[in-house]
Amino acid sequence: MADLSSFPITGRWPGTHPERLQLYSVNTPNGVKASIMLEEIGLPYEAHWVRFDADDQKTPEFLSLNPNGKIPAILDPDGPGGRPLTLFESGAILLYLADKTGKLIGDTAADRWHATQWVMFQMSGVGPMIGQLGFFAVTGGKDWEDKRPRERYASESRRLLAVLDQALNGQDWILRSGYSIADIALVGWINALAESELGEQIGAGEYRNLAAWLGRALARPAVERGLKIPAPPS
Repeated sequence: MADLSSFPITGRWPGTHPERLQLYSVNTPNGVKASIMLEEIGLPYEAHWVRFDADDQKTPEFLSLNPNGKIPAILDPDGPGGRPLTLFESGAILLYLADKTGKLIGDTAADRWHATQWVMFQMSGVGPMIGQLGFFAVTGGKDWEDKRPRERYASESRRLLAVLDQALNGQDWILRSGYSIADIALVGWINALAESELGEQIGAGEYRNLAAWLGRALARPAVERGLKIPAPPS
């Protein structure tokens, strides 16, 4: 059995099955990238709820795993060379798990790089733009008199949705070769947008290819499960 006692995070979130990959997360659009991927590839893991309301992500134990204080993060007891590996940043986790299992990264070197470019597209564009739009349109900045930031992020979010809609024209998934980490990177964000008032505000339903893609993704059992993981402690 793997001994993970040297990792401070296991003192705060002890694993019942330390031989399994340990996931520390919340089921946010970023967090579910890891849980959906783990459900899709069938790799045994344990999920630990990181309570934002208790500032768990700011504790020394969590910061020992991710000094940036963000979810998701993982501790894999069976990393490269059989040694434990810690990893943060959702895109890096997707790429690591794809490499570890040889799944959902396409069949060719070209597929791999095309999948990687769309993961980066999500991380550099879709996530930050929709996230900032949410701040200025729904939460902290919605009552600000100056509406220019909101319009800037709304315009950029619509542009990014149009890029995705065009990429999906005539195909079921982001990669022509099939479902991959490119889709997993995006589904949590696009689903959250579709379910929120933001989606209506920026006309997200107008992107028909993207809406059809989202329906296909949400119909996958692993996606359905992953969107609910980690579940809040009872």
